[in-house]
Amino acid sequence: MTSSKLLSAALLAAILALPLRAQDPAPAGGAMVKFATLAPDGSTWMKAMKQFTDETTAKTAGRVKFKIYAGGVSGDEKDVVRKIRLGQLQAGGFTGVGIGEIAPEARLLDTPFLFKNAKEIDHVYKTFDADFRRIFENRGYVLLGWAEVGNVNIFSTTPVTKPEDLRNVKMWIWEGDPIAEATFAALNIKPIPLSITDVMTSLQTGMINGVYGSPLSVIALQWFARMKYVFALPLTNASGAVVISKKTFDSLSKEDQKTMLALGDKYFRALTLASRKENEQSVGVLKSKGLTFTEPATAAVAAELEKAGNSARQALVGKLYSRELLDKVEGALKAFRSAKK
Repeated sequence: MTSSKLLSAALLAAILALPLRAQDPAPAGGAMVKFATLAPDGSTWMKAMKQFTDETTAKTAGRVKFKIYAGGVSGDEKDVVRKIRLGQLQAGGFTGVGIGEIAPEARLLDTPFLFKNAKEIDHVYKTFDADFRRIFENRGYVLLGWAEVGNVNIFSTTPVTKPEDLRNVKMWIWEGDPIAEATFAALNIKPIPLSITDVMTSLQTGMINGVYGSPLSVIALQWFARMKYVFALPLTNASGAVVISKKTFDSLSKEDQKTMLALGDKYFRALTLASRKENEQSVGVLKSKGLTFTEPATAAVAAELEKAGNSARQALVGKLYSRELLDKVEGALKAFRSAKK
């Protein structure tokens, strides 16, 4: 889901695209990895990234070094993907937008009402880890680790307890995102498409009065100050990933590749757990700021939303991912839920 893009307030100040120095020398027998992300310096996300890069450099005896471009200074996620393809960058930390530019099939993980809890999320990511790694590699990238953005909620100035309530909301949608488009189409909602950089101004002018995002991101972006209500049932769980170009990865020794993958698993799994904790804490912050959390009006409403999620997933077959992949993921979830019961 697009809110998976909302990693930090730095997003609003970004897209300045600082020039990159192409002449930075690579260590002998190794690589100089230029890494870019929207996440700002000082964030939990960047703290985890620095731990990863520092330990990778140390354990490869300096053969793998990094230059970090945080806070969106290398542009938005589409810009970063383009620069990786041009060789100006070698790696990036992405949310849904960037992941979709690299491996559209992985956006299946962002589709609405797919997961019910963290155990289901972890099960699917673990079960299909090899499948998604293969998809990334086929597109010229190596997945170093998943870095979950978190559950996504709808925020508004009027209470929402059922889909019909959203028809009275001037709802924002991230312009050009196929997951968000399919989601709101399935709910029969006609949102207002805007760039992320236009959201705050549009809230201030009243052009929109509804947004979506993880609790942490909506606080970071200060959108919460314009909101009064939060629909408690998550719309989706927003994915995130750290990838490196396969060309750069393949230039490393097998030993250094193994080190990089092991440390990616270590630090980005820890980052996912930290993100979940911070989002839980952010819910408390939002409540303390006076925002009211609303639940689905009835059990029938929850069932209606799940049906809409299924419709959205079906609509994206052949556009982002295959029928076979969708069936495999939904089948694995069904089996997991049956086993838990």
